[in-house]
Amino acid sequence: MMKKLLIARTILVAGALVFGTIGLGSAVAAPPPPTQGAAPTARILLVDLRRVMGASKVGQDIQRQVEALKADATKQLNGEGQELQKEKTQLEQQAAILAPDVKARRIKDFDAKAQAFQQKLQQRGSLIQGGVLKAQQQIEQALGPILQGIMQERGATILLDRSAVLLAPNAIDVTDVVIQRLDMRMPTVKVELTAPPPGAVQQAPQQQ
Repeated sequence: MMKKLLIARTILVAGALVFGTIGLGSAVAAPPPPTQGAAPTARILLVDLRRVMGASKVGQDIQRQVEALKADATKQLNGEGQELQKEKTQLEQQAAILAPDVKARRIKDFDAKAQAFQQKLQQRGSLIQGGVLKAQQQIEQALGPILQGIMQERGATILLDRSAVLLAPNAIDVTDVVIQRLDMRMPTVKVELTAPPPGAVQQAPQQQ
């Protein structure tokens, strides 16, 4: 009995943390007060939010746009990157015959160019990720009413992300229904280059 209570408590706490993180807390309805003298009954629904983003039309549309933005960035910056590589090769070949002061100056100049190029790469990557974050926020806003509606239809008291659930044998998975309704409500969303909120995007490690 204690084991079942611990599992149930873990599921409830994990669900609260997940929905608080993704901003869909409004989609989780508080259970109705139990009838006096009766034990409360929980009807649990599960949704795989990762699969919703991967299998829905809007999620796939975001992925296509991201790939196109990356390809465009590569095309724009590829020439500059190749020139830097040529300059690096020439500098390495001439290093042995250059005067120390000339060598030091050229290395300093090259390092400055390489650093500026690296910053361009990071800035473009941040803008793409910022666009994805903005698009995902729009999806979350669309998901809220969808999830709330499914809960009301099923008479559910709790809705959890499947990734947060360790064990819930009596829960009902509504992921397919969520995907179908999201496809109807929002089949596409525009991913635009957008500066992300401070601290929202982790910088990729610098290339050697």
